[in-house]
Formats: sequence, structure tokens, C-alpha cells
Amino acid sequence: MQYAAQRPAWLPSEERCSPHYELMTSPTPVQSETTRWSVERVTALFEQPFNDLLYRAQSVHRRHFDPNAVQISTLLSIKTGGCPENCGYCSQSAHHQTGVAREALMSRERVLDAAGKAKRAGATRFCMGAAWRGPNAKDLADVIELVKGVRELGLETCVTLGMLRPGQAEQLKEAGLDYYNHNLDTARDFYGAIVTTHDYQDRLDTLERVRKAGIKVCCGGIVGMGESRTQRAALIAELAALDPPPESVPINMLVPIAGTPLAQTERLDPLEFVRTIAVARIALPTSMVRLSAGRATMPDAVQALCFLAGANSIFYGDRLLTTGNPSTDSDREMFERLGLHPSAAHGAAQ
Repeated sequence: MQYAAQRPAWLPSEERCSPHYELMTSPTPVQSETTRWSVERVTALFEQPFNDLLYRAQSVHRRHFDPNAVQISTLLSIKTGGCPENCGYCSQSAHHQTGVAREALMSRERVLDAAGKAKRAGATRFCMGAAWRGPNAKDLADVIELVKGVRELGLETCVTLGMLRPGQAEQLKEAGLDYYNHNLDTARDFYGAIVTTHDYQDRLDTLERVRKAGIKVCCGGIVGMGESRTQRAALIAELAALDPPPESVPINMLVPIAGTPLAQTERLDPLEFVRTIAVARIALPTSMVRLSAGRATMPDAVQALCFLAGANSIFYGDRLLTTGNPSTDSDREMFERLGLHPSAAHGAAQ
């Protein structure tokens, strides 16, 4: 469904003389939505006045989505800790002393119980994360049974299992997997400062395998890890350059975790985070932009600005893998105050 952006009634006629009027009201301001987004063009978006940027992002959002609908996902860590990768932000890396214990893969009964609770709470998609470099044959077989079970509950399914080898994405597709999450995390030229146990191309290779298998792609990144604004722009340009762009784009605010190399990283300005959401919406006009990690310490007013900027998906539930998240009750209250409502599922599991 297309949602047409309307010129606000409060915009006085004399504003037609404003140098920003064309930017604010043109259905395709500055450039077409199909234009390739270079790093320079994405950086130029970041540098727009805040109000102009949010107006443009909201206008793009309304052309493609119900502006008051938010897709609800729930994320469960089905295998926690002991990951051999050294991602600098991650509490589950075996390289860091974070106090997160290594656990075996959850039983099918526990996972399906959690999925059932998530559905009753209003989630339409159930995401399962495992702390692996990548699954071996047995791991994958176990996860496939979990995917089948979650689908039988009527939920969309998503997994994040690390890097996939040839043939593994096809097995997940055959099981009925709807989405595979594999984030790019950050810009190419900043990636080596965050992780050294694999490289950027490894990430892109997994995304290509997922896409070729016919699985929808969930791919975003983390901001506030010490990167520059230009590097945030480069991440969004990279996401927009994927062909086709990801159907789901989680934007995470770094949650500094004691024992990780990024524990003392200075917190990103909340308005810069809102800008990042807005820029992602403009550059990825048909993707679901998910307001992800970091919400637990984010005031409702900042979250409201993120929804205004084009975020239309969240994780529901009090945990995101190993970090905190707002309670379902607080999210319901915020939705009521903002006049938001959950959107229906879009996948085959409806």
C-alpha cells in the first residue's frame, strides 16, 4: 500500500518562498529514491537541518508505510556465550571477560514456549540468535527443527547464526525460514577496529548466500562505537547498495558492556542517533527500519522522534540476547501515548 505524504496545514503560504520549500514538499526531493546512494550523498543527508531531515524522512516513510504501524519482533538467545569471534561490542565473545556463561543450545520445548509467549504478547516475528562463528551440520539440523516449530505457531521466523557455508542457506529456506539476520555492523574502513577474526567480505558472502537461497535479508549495524559521521554514512550507503536492499534494517545504539573493548566508549548524542534513523529511512525507503538495541536507556521522547524519522519496527520483550530491553508493558503504554499500533505479519506464516 502506498501512503501519500500530505503538505501540513500549518505550513503558511509565504513558506513557498523559503529556500527549503522544494526540499520539504517535493515528492522526490534532491534525488530519486532509486538513485544510487554514494557516501557523499548520504553524508549530505546527515548535514541537513534537523527539522528538514525529519520532514523528508517522514514524507518518504508515508509513501510506503502506514505511518502509525510498527512491526513487532521478539529476539531470543537460543545458544549463549563462548563465541570464537572477537567483536569488540559483544558480551558473548570468548575473548572478553563479561561474566556471560557459555550455554548449550536451548531445548525445543523451551524455545517454543518462549515463542508462544512472544506471540501472545503481540509479536509477529520470532528471531533466534546463536553465538557461533557459523553452524556445523548438527547445529543447523537442530535449528531447522526450531524454525519449523516456530512457523507452526503462526509466527514469521528469523535466525542469526553467524557465517553460512555453501548449501546451508538452502537448507534453511527449505525449512521455511523467512529472514536471516547478518549485520554489516559498521563501515568497511572502521570494521577492523571492531573485529579481526573475520573480515567485511565474509559478511557480504553470507548475505549473498542468503539472498540466492530466496530468504529475506535482515541486515543493519551498530552506531556509537566511536565511528565518525562519515563512517555512519558509509554503512548506510553500503546497505542501500545491496541488491536488492535488505527487507529489514536494524539500527542499534551501542550498549557498552563491562569487559568488552568498547565498554568505555562515549555515548552517541541521541539526536545524532535520530538523524541516523532518518537517513536510513530515506536511503532505504521500502525497508523496515528497526529501532533495536539501546532502547532500554532511551527516553520515550527520543524513541518518539525515531518513529517520526521512519523507524517502524522494534524488538518486544525485556531481553535482547544478553542485554536489557524495555518491558512489554512500557512499550504498550508508549504505543498508546503515541497512537501507534502493531502491524500485521507480512510473511507466509500469517
